[in-house]
Amino acid sequence: MNFLSQPKKVTKQELTQNNGKNGKPAFIAYQGKVYDVTDSSFWMEGDHMGMHDAGKDLTDELEMAPHRDENFKHVKFVGDLV
Repeated sequence: MNFLSQPKKVTKQELTQNNGKNGKPAFIAYQGKVYDVTDSSFWMEGDHMGMHDAGKDLTDELEMAPHRDENFKHVKFVGDLV
C-alpha cells in the first residue's frame, strides 16, 4: 500500500456493481471499509458458500459469523465506503 495516497472512496453504487457476476470484481464492505474478494477461493462468482453475496455491506450479516476481522488481512483493501 502506498501510504502517501488517500484510500479510494467507494460509493454504495460502485459496491453494488462489483458483485462478482459476469466477470466483474467481487467487493464486500465491512465496518465502512471495502475489500476485493475476487481472488479468494471462498468467493466464487461473488458468492460465499451460499451464505453471503458480494456487492453488499456485510457488517450486520457478519456479526453472527464465526469469523470477522481476522480474515480481512487475507484480501485486498480497496478503500472506504462513502
